Formats: sequence, C-alpha cells, structure tokens
Amino acid sequence: MEKLGKIIRPKDAKVFMDEQELVREYLRTDKITFGVSRLKPGAVGGLDTGHAEADEVFFCMQGHVLCYFPEDDTYYELETGDALLIPPATGHKLFNIGEEDALISWSCAPHP
Repeated sequence: MEKLGKIIRPKDAKVFMDEQELVREYLRTDKITFGVSRLKPGAVGGLDTGHAEADEVFFCMQGHVLCYFPEDDTYYELETGDALLIPPATGHKLFNIGEEDALISWSCAPHP
C-alpha cells in the first residue's frame, strides 16, 4: 500500500540564495508551495515580484523583519508569531531589522 504522507527534511529541500536570504523550498505541487527563509541580522532578501494567481502567507517563526511592498511603498513589521497575507501580484522584499537570525515560513496557493 502506498503511503499518503511525505516527509521532506531540510537536507532534501531545494536550497538557494535570494540576495542575502537563504531559502529552502520544501515542496511544490500544482496546488501549493511551501518553504522557509533565513536572514542574518541586517540582511536583505531579494525582491519577489509577486505571484500572478497565488496568495502568499509569511509566518515569522523567529526574529524581527520588515516586509516591503513596492507597489504602494508600504512596510509591514513582523515579529515572532506574526503572519502576513500577501495578495496575488504583489511584490515584496524582506529586511531583517532584529539582532538575531530571522526565520520566515512561507506558502503560496494555489501555485506561485
């Protein structure tokens, strides 16, 4: 019998840098994408131009970040435990303004 669940460990995630943001993409299907980003203190991530059809959620697991939306020149401040909904086609960029590593989990649905 085939198992329904699937565990993806950090060593099995797709790992890449987006400017100074270390990104681990754990899974990507036709319905959802999920990953985690880590930024060192003072680090700035790359500009994500947004996803045409997908809502994206950021959840701040650790740290203190600003998320910049260039479309309306707005900054959203996130601390541990905060979530941010990013509408489709909305650009965004992360800045770690804290004194510790920032860890952000993110997911896009239905697809990026």
